[in-house]
Amino acid sequence: MQNEVLKALRERRSVKSYLPDPVPQDAIDAIIEAGLYAPNGRGLQSSIIIAVTDKETRDRLSDLNKRFFPKDIDPFYGAPVVLIVLADKSAPTCVYDGSLTMGNMMLAAHSLGLGSCWIHRAKQMFESEEGKKLLSDLGVEGDYEGIGNCIIGYAASEPEAKERKANRVFYIK
Repeated sequence: MQNEVLKALRERRSVKSYLPDPVPQDAIDAIIEAGLYAPNGRGLQSSIIIAVTDKETRDRLSDLNKRFFPKDIDPFYGAPVVLIVLADKSAPTCVYDGSLTMGNMMLAAHSLGLGSCWIHRAKQMFESEEGKKLLSDLGVEGDYEGIGNCIIGYAASEPEAKERKANRVFYIK
């Protein structure tokens, strides 16, 4: 069986090399909207998204992420857009809600011809004093957990699919 959604699910890959070209605002808005429509526990809609296209702020986030990253490279791989997903800690499904938000946004980016990748360490970033200050400076109030950084941009190269591992599905009929 095949349709556009199933095709996108099979073809989307994590992109780790980006062109410096800016992403149009309408594409960013469409990706964010897809994230806002992700499934969420008990209808609480616990996820929030911070869209960063300002290079100075993006680079500040990259430097903050590097503190928890063992390599001396840009953890955002040169992507011009970072969509930070946080979720309200009071929601019992906050991590799952934020994860689904991330998944929807990565699929939406792919559907628009853009590359994306989930960059970890958002939890550590926004538990740090600098991360808390950044959120405060942005006017984000509340007790949020960092779920992920969804980087977006035009892929400099297309990654290849890895072979799927065998014996990962068990049927009980």
